[in-house]
Amino acid sequence: MQDYQFVDGTRLSSVIEALIFASPEPISEEKICEIIAKGEENLGLEINAIEPFVEKLNQRYEENGLAFNIEHVAGGYTFSTKKRFEPWLSIFQHESAYRKLSQSAIETLAIVAYKQPITKPEVDDIRGVDSGYMLRQLLEKVLIEVSGRLDAPGKPLLYRTTKHFLKHFGINSIDELPKPREIEEILKDDDMAEHRQFLFDRQLELKELQETAEDKDATETAMSLIEAVEKIDEEEVPDLDEYTADVLQLDDEEENDEDDETSKELENESDSIQENLEDESTKKEEE
Repeated sequence: MQDYQFVDGTRLSSVIEALIFASPEPISEEKICEIIAKGEENLGLEINAIEPFVEKLNQRYEENGLAFNIEHVAGGYTFSTKKRFEPWLSIFQHESAYRKLSQSAIETLAIVAYKQPITKPEVDDIRGVDSGYMLRQLLEKVLIEVSGRLDAPGKPLLYRTTKHFLKHFGINSIDELPKPREIEEILKDDDMAEHRQFLFDRQLELKELQETAEDKDATETAMSLIEAVEKIDEEEVPDLDEYTADVLQLDDEEENDEDDETSKELENESDSIQENLEDESTKKEEE
């Protein structure tokens, strides 16, 4: 099929390219045709016509020396960097994976990938430890999913990898995963061993940097607390001796006030008694 040109001058190949680029997941040929048909019903685009357009796009990318191309993975098309950039990208991806997935999570994911569908007790048996937390992590990252229940006592859940897993590793199906024997041969390769050692050293370096940063943060926090304590104005803290003296002085003043009041009351009573006696004496004299 020729590169159809729409009314506004946009070419069909550019529309296909835009859909593949914009899709967060690999987009299928059926989906591409469905979307294009909604905008141009009379085009009559067939599913088998998509692949030739993709090949022409990849040819254009190659002729212009671009770093990416379109690949068919997980049942659809997606953009991917070219193989020759793998030495640099593997370092970047390894560092990203190191930040996102722990070694235990990667180990659990590998077991599910090669033994799927598999139950949690089976994963636990292979790893020798409980894998519940690791399986939940992988479920949250949509790398694995529940595929059903095993027809056995307890009906344990079965786990398998997802399409997101296929996209992440750039494969179309689980069958494309390297066989255990192939992995052994790769690991024995001298170049691979050197590259693996480089990644291992880089991982240690990143871990040391992280620990150093954590120690630095802890030290800075401690110093900030010390400085805050030192900045407290000692003059603002009440002097206990002065405070005690003030209290005692107030007590003395209150006692003196009470004594004065008592003296006044006694004087008043004495005057009253004296007046009464004088009144009685006067009455007797009159009689």
